[in-house]
Amino acid sequence: MFNNYDFTGKKILIAEDERTNYLFLEALLKRTNATLIWAETGKSALEEVQKDGTIDVILMDIKMPQMNGYEATNEIKKIQPQIPIIAQTAYALAGEKEKILNAGCNDYLSKPIMGKVLLEKINKFINPEK
Repeated sequence: MFNNYDFTGKKILIAEDERTNYLFLEALLKRTNATLIWAETGKSALEEVQKDGTIDVILMDIKMPQMNGYEATNEIKKIQPQIPIIAQTAYALAGEKEKILNAGCNDYLSKPIMGKVLLEKINKFINPEK
């Protein structure tokens, strides 16, 4: 499954406040050869985007301290509207997907995250021609 995805030369920003969740995503993504950047708050995710204009995709947790995923997405899209943002949330309530997409996210993952689905969604944005 993982050998089908090669993200060499690509940068993925993971905005996730829970260390265990980040480590899970890191384990799933490290075989893709992508460069991973970890931001533990929405505010630090925004700061990473401000200082690094070469991020290819963002995995954005919705519930984070300092600045939640909705706010961070809104601010990021103001400075880099083209950057794909995939929201990740454990709160898959009715209407949540629409709220996430209306906030500016390009796609949505509900937790627990399935590795195959995660890789397919990232690949859709990183390699749109394939």
